[in-house]
Amino acid sequence: MRSNVGGNVMDGVNTEWLPHLTSEVVSETEGNYLDAYVVALEGWRRGLTLRWHVKDSEKFKEMKTWFVDQPGQLFSLHSNNKDHYFFRTRGDKVTNEAVEKGMNKEATKSILSKAGIPVPEGKQFTREDSEQAIIEYADKLGYPVVIKPTDGSFGRGVMSDISSEGELKFALEYLRNELEENEIIVEKYIPGNDYRLYIVGADVVGAIWRVPPNIVGDGINSIKALIDIKNSERKLNPRLANCPIKIDQETIDYIRRSGYTLESVPEKDEVIYTNDKGNVSIGGDPIDVLDELSDEVKETAVAALQAIPGLTHGAVDLIIAKDESGKEAGYVIELNPTAQIGGILFPFKGQPRDVPKAIIDYYFPETKNVGIEKKKIYFDFNKTLTPLIENVSVVTELVNYPIGKIVGKELNITNLDHTIHNILWLKNKALQYNLNGSVRVSSDERIRIIIVGDQQLINKFGVELNEKFMENNITIEETVWNKPVKIGFQAENIKKYLIDELDYLTEYKNQLHHQQRILEKEYYTMLNSISWKITLPLRKITGKIKDFYRLTFKGRQHTNF
Repeated sequence: MRSNVGGNVMDGVNTEWLPHLTSEVVSETEGNYLDAYVVALEGWRRGLTLRWHVKDSEKFKEMKTWFVDQPGQLFSLHSNNKDHYFFRTRGDKVTNEAVEKGMNKEATKSILSKAGIPVPEGKQFTREDSEQAIIEYADKLGYPVVIKPTDGSFGRGVMSDISSEGELKFALEYLRNELEENEIIVEKYIPGNDYRLYIVGADVVGAIWRVPPNIVGDGINSIKALIDIKNSERKLNPRLANCPIKIDQETIDYIRRSGYTLESVPEKDEVIYTNDKGNVSIGGDPIDVLDELSDEVKETAVAALQAIPGLTHGAVDLIIAKDESGKEAGYVIELNPTAQIGGILFPFKGQPRDVPKAIIDYYFPETKNVGIEKKKIYFDFNKTLTPLIENVSVVTELVNYPIGKIVGKELNITNLDHTIHNILWLKNKALQYNLNGSVRVSSDERIRIIIVGDQQLINKFGVELNEKFMENNITIEETVWNKPVKIGFQAENIKKYLIDELDYLTEYKNQLHHQQRILEKEYYTMLNSISWKITLPLRKITGKIKDFYRLTFKGRQHTNF
């Protein structure tokens, strides 16, 4: 079992996030799209003009990007006197040259080593290098070793703690033949914990311990069942929801080497790792450790980032281990200029860190104290991108919400009928006053309204509401609302009441049809009756008399005119 830095890995899942970045706010995004959204949202909330772009539009023709055929990862922010363009979390202050160096692990190691920054000893090999040459280098380096692709991410192809020539041959076969990697790195294995630090300028603004995928025994359930339970917990976390612990052949082989199978039942509180890679994307647990890391480790990370010219912000991945003197030291594994920040914003355990704020502070320092009130609202990610997705436009601009005093209220109304007419009136009236929020019928049968906007406009809305439904003797319970709401105003769970209204109209229509059939039957019965036939001549004479008087009266009207 690994070190307990950052808290006991057996503790429960964290569900407390930054108040302005709740799970509802980011519910429409995941992965790289979540990274782009939270940074764009922070800028928009400060009154900056936000524009989303398609591939190769404007400055993105020159900016180094990848996998951006689908909109949602490229955006720009604009103030009165400057513009900045972003790919996910990386802005245009990071140069293309810095990105290229960061993507090449061997080039990064060379630069860091020359700068005196601790890195694992190792060497790069190409297709031209024989298997025997690699084995001989590993023997010289000393086992255990790590083998990995020169250009890789998400832990793909990384095989660590290789302790024998046989394991090394198997790893080489896998990388060269199955993954078809042309360039690989063999380096000394550093036993320790895997950390990611995010740095902006010279400040470490977030740090997580990336704990490899694991489960904790309860003495009852099998490893397979515990993985299912753990994955259910991960679904409560916006970053981890789509990154479950996988059950594949790699997992089966890994736990088998520790003497377990999927059907094994671990003892209570026994920690079983299902992989040795800490990547969040394959089931690792991000645990916040920003306040626990030593200044020396943080200084190493900052120095590593600053050693690459043009790399002004990004992530530093390092292993913390004890050096020969027994003191903790950080060994830099790689730099990531386009790092995901979801694990820092939504840690499995520990305090969330506001990396988007730090990024926007860096690019637009003049906005540091602007838009605090706007943290109460957010925009619809998918709806904003619709023009780009449907190829209607190459750029879409989000309407800027006015900066000012914004308040939030929750109104619970009793004695108001749940008709679709009333619900739509409330929605339209809120939109008329430029209020954000929602209206719905709650479980206690009250109409619940969440409104966020200008205080005076909320007051006017309340006055009209009382006047409109004065005869209903409604009562309104008002409380403060502090959670974010989506810009615009939605009528929620309205489907049920539309169905009820439709059922009512259908029943009413059926009743009318039934009444019509009764009247038609009575009419035909009357037509066929003896009294109706006998009085026919009299009804004709009466009709002619009526026609005579009608024409006479009409003629007099024309004469008088």
